[in-house]
Amino acid sequence: MEQALFLQLSLLILTTCVICLILKAFRQPIMIGYLIAGLLLSPNFLNVIKSPEGLSTFSQIGISLLLFMVGLGLNPQAIKETGKSSFIAALSQIIITFAICFGLSLAFGFNIITSVYIGLGLSFSSTIVIMKMLGDKLTLDTLPGKISIGILILKDLTAMLILMVFSAMNSSGSLSVIIVLTLLKAVLLLSTLAFFSIKILPRLTASIAKSQELLLLFSMAWCMTLASIFYALNFSIEIGALLAGISLSYSPYRHEISAKMRPIRDFFLVLFFVIIGSEIYLGQLTSIIPPLIVFTAVILILNPLIITIVMGRLGYTKKTSFLTAINFSQLSEFSLILASLGLKLGHLDQKVFSLMAILSLLTITGSTYFINFSEKIYRRLSPALGIFEKGGHKIDQHHHLGQNEHEIMLFGYATMGQSFLESFKKLSQKFLIVDYDPKVIDELNKQKIPCLYGDASNLETFEEINFQQCKMVISTIKDLETNLLLIDILKNHNPQTIVITLAHRISDALKLYEEGSDYVIMPFQIGGHHTSTLITEFGFNPEKFSIEKNQHISTLLIKQDLPRHHH
Repeated sequence: MEQALFLQLSLLILTTCVICLILKAFRQPIMIGYLIAGLLLSPNFLNVIKSPEGLSTFSQIGISLLLFMVGLGLNPQAIKETGKSSFIAALSQIIITFAICFGLSLAFGFNIITSVYIGLGLSFSSTIVIMKMLGDKLTLDTLPGKISIGILILKDLTAMLILMVFSAMNSSGSLSVIIVLTLLKAVLLLSTLAFFSIKILPRLTASIAKSQELLLLFSMAWCMTLASIFYALNFSIEIGALLAGISLSYSPYRHEISAKMRPIRDFFLVLFFVIIGSEIYLGQLTSIIPPLIVFTAVILILNPLIITIVMGRLGYTKKTSFLTAINFSQLSEFSLILASLGLKLGHLDQKVFSLMAILSLLTITGSTYFINFSEKIYRRLSPALGIFEKGGHKIDQHHHLGQNEHEIMLFGYATMGQSFLESFKKLSQKFLIVDYDPKVIDELNKQKIPCLYGDASNLETFEEINFQQCKMVISTIKDLETNLLLIDILKNHNPQTIVITLAHRISDALKLYEEGSDYVIMPFQIGGHHTSTLITEFGFNPEKFSIEKNQHISTLLIKQDLPRHHH
């Protein structure tokens, strides 16, 4: 049994890899390949997946880890800037979509319970897809990206409460009593979790963060433990995993946790979508074609249209409204969880579940193209979108729609940090300090200095940082390979960035200059104070740094040859 499961899993991964390679060759979104692979391996075609119980266990673990990662990125503090707009847009879209889809479901002949499931399922959008697509496009920090995150947080919290109620429906008793008891139990659980997250978790993670391996182990243990507790209390595993992530989203170490868990997440992301594709039953396809066409149009067109209209009435420009709204053109992972729960409870039949699964495949496919080409689509539709704009001054009239990032980044605070900090303040530019020492991060947080906990030697850490608007990066890290990695990433992301690194040996300094460093700090010759003075004097002028660099290289070459003259 174990060997058969291993062989099926191997074939599943191999098939997915081949399909994704083909899609990549044609510059198509790889996520579509996951769904196609699942459909190809399902009983509808090759019938390779013959151990659904074993693979469903992987899927259960996968969705738990995926939602844990989603929770890590859903820090409720992120909606401070756009809270009112996000709340109104999210609530309006959920209510309107539910009402329309509920009515359409009844019109197609579905019963009331099924119509409720369909109406709720089609009201939510995929946090996994949206966060991944916006992250790949480096648009998470744009105004549309921030509003999208705010809407996602509110929609996911709503979906979580709905799942809590539905997951408790297999209990005996009247529906009203079940709902009241569920909500009371939920309030008690959330209050306890909030207290633990605020009072205990920060101290615990600060101690654990000293070890990267232990931080990863603790994060997975926290996710699995909380998910198991919620399951034991008659809630779903997914809710516990999501809340485990949200509880750690306040931590200064959340980016490092996210970076460490991303490879695990990506593996289970493949399994999650492949298994969704494999669960599609095409035997009843002809009977669901009419609702399939209508509901696909609702998700791809109506949901974004609702948000566009609402944001326009709130006073946003048509561009911000459209670029935000187009992100919400797919079915949510919560919709599939809700459909699975309905199937388990006997509220839904296989035909409705297949309808939701096919809707997921079609809308995720469509939305990946929509989000990838959102700017091009906007330019085409821009003249017609003017009707959704409200007259007068716009909220975002002077808001920069590009990246809202830091102009200067310092990797490694160490002993030179204070000198650089004074220079940054003199330049009056936004800056960010990245350090691997949790004590340093705690101290900087107390002083309200922008900082990020992260390991510069870990490639995934750089995926949490956006260098697009960065004008200068300084590294006081001693390790040569880490500095070379940093130079390589910076030159690929933003070749105009001025890069200052550190070296203790002349050969290392020359190597760093050769690879593209604009200036190299040598503590035994040119200390942090001198370098900070240069930064204050030169600012972001690359020509001045180039002159200083050439003079320094000449000096280093002379000093490198000096020992040879003594022999």
